[in-house]
Amino acid sequence: MSASPPYLEVAVAAPLPQTLTYALPSSGEIPAPGQRVLVPLGGRLLTGYVLAVTQEKPAFRLKPIADLLDDFPVFPEGMVPFFRWVARYYHYPIGEVIRGALPGGLTSQSGRQIMATEAGLHYFLVEQPQLVHDHPWLASVTAKKKLSAATVRKLWRGKERRIIEQWGEQGLISVEQIISGATIGQKTETCVFLASEPLAPETLANLKPSEKKTLALLEEMLLPAPQALPRRELTKAYSGAAKALASLAGKGVLRLEERPVYRDPFGETPLFYPRPPQLTADQENGLAQLNPAIAKKKYAPFLLHGVTGSGKTEVYLRAAEATLALGRSVLVLVPEIALATQLEAHFLSRFGETVALLHSGLARGERFDQWQRVVSGKARIVIGARSAIFAPLGDPGLIIVDEEHDGAYKQEDSLRYQGRDLALVRGSQTGATVLLGSATPSLASYQHALSGKYTLLSLPTRIENRPLPQVELVDLQAVNTVSGRPPLFSPQLKQALRATLARQEQSLVFLNRRGFAGCMLCSDCGQAVQCPHCRITLTLHKGRGELVCHYCGYATNSRTVCTNCRSINLAPIGFGTERIEEELAGMFPKARIARLDHDTTRNRQDFLRILRAVHDREVDILVGTQMITKGHHFPHVTLVGIVWADAGLGMPDYKAGERTFQLLAQVTGRAGRGEQPGRVIVQTHQPTHYSIAAARDHDYPRFFEKETGLRKALGYPPFSRLINLVLDGEQEEAVQNRAEALAAKGKALRRYRKTGILGPAPAPLARLRGRFRWQILLKGTDLEELHSLCLELEQEHARLAGKVNLSVDVDPENML
Repeated sequence: MSASPPYLEVAVAAPLPQTLTYALPSSGEIPAPGQRVLVPLGGRLLTGYVLAVTQEKPAFRLKPIADLLDDFPVFPEGMVPFFRWVARYYHYPIGEVIRGALPGGLTSQSGRQIMATEAGLHYFLVEQPQLVHDHPWLASVTAKKKLSAATVRKLWRGKERRIIEQWGEQGLISVEQIISGATIGQKTETCVFLASEPLAPETLANLKPSEKKTLALLEEMLLPAPQALPRRELTKAYSGAAKALASLAGKGVLRLEERPVYRDPFGETPLFYPRPPQLTADQENGLAQLNPAIAKKKYAPFLLHGVTGSGKTEVYLRAAEATLALGRSVLVLVPEIALATQLEAHFLSRFGETVALLHSGLARGERFDQWQRVVSGKARIVIGARSAIFAPLGDPGLIIVDEEHDGAYKQEDSLRYQGRDLALVRGSQTGATVLLGSATPSLASYQHALSGKYTLLSLPTRIENRPLPQVELVDLQAVNTVSGRPPLFSPQLKQALRATLARQEQSLVFLNRRGFAGCMLCSDCGQAVQCPHCRITLTLHKGRGELVCHYCGYATNSRTVCTNCRSINLAPIGFGTERIEEELAGMFPKARIARLDHDTTRNRQDFLRILRAVHDREVDILVGTQMITKGHHFPHVTLVGIVWADAGLGMPDYKAGERTFQLLAQVTGRAGRGEQPGRVIVQTHQPTHYSIAAARDHDYPRFFEKETGLRKALGYPPFSRLINLVLDGEQEEAVQNRAEALAAKGKALRRYRKTGILGPAPAPLARLRGRFRWQILLKGTDLEELHSLCLELEQEHARLAGKVNLSVDVDPENML
């Protein structure tokens, strides 16, 4: 008796909480786990991802998959358990998890295409033209333009479906099923290969002049080592080669073959960093513990706590060398694309073409190509921001998380995952060494290191024993001014900038707010200009002449009127990096000033250009936001000025103190990294606050002790776990009612004794992108109970239906 055919477990790219089972396609071909397939679901065809091939047939009749979309897996089978874990822990559909992990443009689905027949064109344009007015979408159809797939889906789900079907039956329009959605694929180019056997004399004699010239040029361009030559290079050198190549291929003199081409994501070559001749004693000690763990090929988490400028990057590079020597691969995570560019230069200098980049700053084609290089094994080191945690490495032996404390590792929409935490999960599943590095570790990571859950490695001194910078606090409340308000620049900071310029050294001026002014205030009624979609004031960007919402992107001309009283007397209030740059240019007209923030670095080339200018000493003063605080090595920067140190302390977030300390310590660490000592001037309204005082003294242990004491007293992480349920909708009353119903339901479930329910309450950002927001906070010490209660509330929300969305944020990074 023959064995029954296998069945396929498939995760569909749709909001389904479970996987589905399908039969093999009619061809009988068995796809491998990790391959994309096209599957029927609810009358449509959608992209699915094969998770497993099984012999277990469900009790119900199975549909076969419609088609195979790939000839090979787009992710290794070993990542399937990782995807399952992510979907379960973050309460997110597994098909959507995988779709978000893959490069954009790889999702296909079925749709409908509506076209007018010849009879229909005459009917709509001649006999009944009023129908085009009554049904606006007909204008595109009768103009023989295609409707977008999204437009057709909207029509099909609405009131127009009946009339569309009626006109279809009458032969006035045709409705066809199509496959759409996938917009990216492998790029190829035609390559020319010489025949392996020498040409016979009579064949050579019978060639046309253009063919002889093409063949001679080809042989010349293939020297010294015969290999493939792109066809475009040959036709560029000799235009007559285009026709000659086809005829030569027909005679068997050469052959033409399509080869994959990888789009280059690197663009301008990053800075080159040579290998240091020797390591410090602290680096040697750290590697003496890391390398044996890497060799064991078992999960081993480490926390590398090194002061700024202590050489953490060189430890990463040496550990990567040890991992590659064992035949395993390396994954390097950084919190931001800007820092990926910085670290990328170090790894390219050491490892060359084996490095791949994966982050959202790449074009779709570039990201697809980099993904292909990793899947095929051609790239064994991946560097990227948080989404690179899903890189399709088959056997990662080392996972590095640089600046592990940074909040940018948390995805704040859709799948709200924490990249640092997933690095630890992936390392535990693949038997990898996980190295978390930071000068200012997160409280949770440092707590785990002290308890023995992680191995603690320390780099307590800078390279060549260079001193940490001297930090001076300036109490802005004590600075006397004519207006009575604190100044933008204190006398101490002005004098220090002047002296640094006189010594021909460089300065950094830091403010974690971009734009020119925080808001525009009406001088007549006192109303601030707000975003029409969010309950947020608009930020003035003077150079662009716009007022911009930094949450939804709404922008309007800065020469506007007050929406409350229609007055034109609007005044800028507050300040940002754009204003800081303008003020400095007025104080020091001969200084070369540059600004590094989101507004001046729209792409990688802009970022590299500014970085290179600083390194080449073409910039005297660099103004920036937190983009200048992390990982950058500016050896000629001897002064750092912090304009407003306590800007984040008033945020409604239990992590405000931790973030303030980390930000100050990181930007302080940019000073004095070269031969000259560094100086830091910190302007603050709260000089006695523990986070600011500890940053001044470079005293992480003191900050840790104070902050953990406060967290423990309040029962906040790392002494508890949190899940934030965020509800949003267009009608505020509906959102509030749903939040109150879910909170009441949760409080009525008395079996959850270890979990508290806080709220419901309006979110601190109560309206964003036109939607009202309420939240419920679940807090407890029993993780299993916490997730069980969350599941019950999700099910209750689904039962109530309506037009209110629920987002689940496990381990929230901020509460806004």
